[in-house]
Amino acid sequence: MLTSQILLWAAVIAQALLIAALARQVGILHERIAPAGALTLHQGVKIGEVATPMDLLTIDEAKLRVGGKRDGRSQLLFFASPDCSVCKSLLPVLRSAARAEADWIDVVIAGDGTKPAYRAMASQHGLDGLPIILSEALGRAFGVAKLPYAVLLDESGRIASLGLINSREHLESLFEAKERGVASLQDYLARRKEA
Repeated sequence: MLTSQILLWAAVIAQALLIAALARQVGILHERIAPAGALTLHQGVKIGEVATPMDLLTIDEAKLRVGGKRDGRSQLLFFASPDCSVCKSLLPVLRSAARAEADWIDVVIAGDGTKPAYRAMASQHGLDGLPIILSEALGRAFGVAKLPYAVLLDESGRIASLGLINSREHLESLFEAKERGVASLQDYLARRKEA
């Protein structure tokens, strides 16, 4: 009986040591994994290019200029569709980012569907204060191929960052890339690795 108790305690202690070692390894791996950034797809537009200003109408028939100089404010174009489940899951994140970053950025939702569908999406997700533009030409101008996609234009109308957005981290990576003056977080990490 005493022998089985000793063996059992030895097994419990060995298991506890293994769990502690595994937890340490998970922590090390977590530190080594780089932050995920928005995936930049190969398209015709490049970071740093001046976006051609476009005068468009919102779904509420208000005039809105996309691109061009903006008096110290940046502009985030978020391309989404009411039929896209990932887009819908990111709309609360977009609404939160629009409020949190309201002192320096104007958020615009863009798409190319029907007005009733986009109005329903805006109402359902509390996006009433954000302008919505329906323009296929706008999507083509920025090389949007997949959704959800975002383009961040700086104060001078230049493309600061862009990419496929699938999470809050991807959206925030656009802001971080603009702040660091790089095309994307992947570009930043590649430069850091070379140095």
